[in-house]
Amino acid sequence: MHGTLLKAFERPDELREFPLGRFEIIHVAGVSLGRATYQPGWKWSVHNAPLAGTRLCHIPHTGTVLSGHGAVQYESGGYVDLVPGMVFHISTEPHDSWVVGSEPYVSLHVLKPPA
Repeated sequence: MHGTLLKAFERPDELREFPLGRFEIIHVAGVSLGRATYQPGWKWSVHNAPLAGTRLCHIPHTGTVLSGHGAVQYESGGYVDLVPGMVFHISTEPHDSWVVGSEPYVSLHVLKPPA
C-alpha cells in the first residue's frame, strides 16, 4: 500500500490496565500515541498512585480530549477542566486527575518514542 502502515488501538503495541481505566499505546513511524480511557469514578490518586508509588502524578501529558470530561488539580492549587476538542499540555508539576460526570473520559496522547 505504497508504504502505508495501519494500526488500531483495539490491537495496541502496549496495554496498561488498572482499576477503572486503560491506556493503549501504538508505535508507528517513530511516533508513539496513547489512548487513555477512564471510567466514571476513576481518580489518579486512588487508582494509579499505588501502582506508581507516588501520591500524585509527576508525568507530563500532551494530547487532546476525544470525549467525556476530565479534571486536573495541581499540587499548587491550579485547576483545569478537560473537555472534548481541547488540546492540553499538563506539566511535570505534581497533579491529580479524575473523571467528572457519568460518562467515560477518552483522550489521545502524544508520547516520547520508545528507546
